[in-house]
Amino acid sequence: MSARLSFDRELELLNTDLIKMAAMVEEAITKSIEALGTSNRDMAREIIDQDRQVDDIEKAIEARSLRLLMRQQPVARDLRAISTTLKMITDLERIGDQAADIADLSMRFEEESAMQVSEHLEAMASIASAMVHESVESYIHNDPAHAGAIIKRDDEVDALFVSVKNDLIEKISQNQDLADDAIDTLMVAKYLERIADHAVNVCEWVIFYSTGLHKKTQIL
Repeated sequence: MSARLSFDRELELLNTDLIKMAAMVEEAITKSIEALGTSNRDMAREIIDQDRQVDDIEKAIEARSLRLLMRQQPVARDLRAISTTLKMITDLERIGDQAADIADLSMRFEEESAMQVSEHLEAMASIASAMVHESVESYIHNDPAHAGAIIKRDDEVDALFVSVKNDLIEKISQNQDLADDAIDTLMVAKYLERIADHAVNVCEWVIFYSTGLHKKTQIL
């Protein structure tokens, strides 16, 4: 096998690992939101435990990427592929962390779930989760136009965060005993907002992979 064919094979394996990591993170988000809505403590603990697996695959992808960079002089397209991978796994790992954080918070709710504390939280969770899924799809299909459309959805998440915050202010004004649940719900909303931000980052790197542009600046 020629050096170029071997290099291309390694790039394919790198891509496979990245998609596997993304699938793990997507599953973590889905389960964390379900645990939040149903107060399923066993599911929450499972998500927290599985976060270590996300960390492990991130390290493996980093190592494979660095080996590829050292093996030969990659052309510009190769450099974009490897750079995109290294950037994306950072955001995916943080999304995984935040899913685990949401799972941890879900175990604090007693009489009602966070979804019941704020009527807007479910919509916020749905959009943030969809953004992550669609950002990964835009990478798989190398679709920068799709990635650009997903970025615009971040405004919806930001608006819903404000709505959640207003819900909580109203709840506390009516019943001071809800203060602890309100604070935990606000933390959940903040994690969802960050998850959406990381999905935006993934989309920006998808655009970079296709065009060499990052935030309208030509990098490579």
